[in-house]
Amino acid sequence: MTGEQWPGDLGPVVCVVGARPNFMKMAPILRAFAAHLPALPTLLVHTGQHYDKDMNDRLFVDLRLPQPDINLEVGSGSHAVQTAEVMRRFEPVLDTHRPSCVLVVGDVNSTLACTLVGVKKGVPVVHVEAGLRSYDRAMPEEINRVLTDQIADRLYTTERSALANLQREGVAGERVCFVGNVMIDSLLANREFAHSPEHTLAAAGVSPEVLRDGAGYGVVTLHRPSNVDRPETLRMLLGVLREAAARLPLVFALHPRTRANVERFGLGELLASPRIALLPPQGYLEMLGLMADARLVLTDSGGLQEETTALGVPCLTLRDNTERPITVEHGTNTLVGRDRAAILRGVDAIVAGTGKSGRVPEFWDGRAAERIAADLARWLIQRHLQSH
Repeated sequence: MTGEQWPGDLGPVVCVVGARPNFMKMAPILRAFAAHLPALPTLLVHTGQHYDKDMNDRLFVDLRLPQPDINLEVGSGSHAVQTAEVMRRFEPVLDTHRPSCVLVVGDVNSTLACTLVGVKKGVPVVHVEAGLRSYDRAMPEEINRVLTDQIADRLYTTERSALANLQREGVAGERVCFVGNVMIDSLLANREFAHSPEHTLAAAGVSPEVLRDGAGYGVVTLHRPSNVDRPETLRMLLGVLREAAARLPLVFALHPRTRANVERFGLGELLASPRIALLPPQGYLEMLGLMADARLVLTDSGGLQEETTALGVPCLTLRDNTERPITVEHGTNTLVGRDRAAILRGVDAIVAGTGKSGRVPEFWDGRAAERIAADLARWLIQRHLQSH
């Protein structure tokens, strides 16, 4: 494709972001599209699914993302309300701009909503991070993944096992292209800009005492409804974290949902420990710095499973399943569920220096977005030529 001109009558690639994880995936894609020859014209649409303005603005700055061309300002709501509102507001964007395709990333409600609109209007849809499966249909994200992959036209995968998942569901192999992980593109591009843990704690007005323990520290995030919405489950997990903190000090970035439930269920006392530093939600560069210097990470986040594998930091995932099996098979991730004994065994092993080590998976090399740009330019121009 190098050196060719982008056809003047071929519209822009409409790139959709909706929630925090999407931003990390889209930033390297937009840079790669701009650097490709020919450059791929883009229109960045923010659905507004992530509606915390301060955190939203901070992420755009941290990731060096351009401000969105269009913000649909959908805001919060039930899954049905949010999905329907994104669809209603996104359709006129396609009518006005007549794009060459719609590019969606990840598995949030905006991903599925914009996919449905694009497909029904005859606009090709491209899904980045396709084929990941937890096989847990109780996860809303799993429904979004499965449905998006069924109807999207071009599917870009982060790990080779995703192809088998897609083929089992009847997706033709020629629709699939293995490119690697754009989340890791962002991590590698921003590693040098990460904030130091000391700076992050000081900025939050939190004592850096936990960082001065000779054993190091662990990082904690919890946000999944299955972990934080039931008082008995949250009580058990916070109790285990308090026990873990006796072995290794913890820095706990509290998701708004988690903080609200801790207060609602009266569980704050479990976190009242000098060995647990509580932080508000953190920006990307703050979290990257905290994770990179940590002895371990305890989380239920899919993205953090990938980032810890890339950083070589042991990760204990507080879930019974993962849609990112390569982080377990090749990386530093161990599934411990909500099993107190398994969690504490994992912490003890890491503190003792016998925790799991891993290797960086294939194509998690910082160039996934370049591979997407090259393939998508070729694919779109070929389709365009065939239609004329």
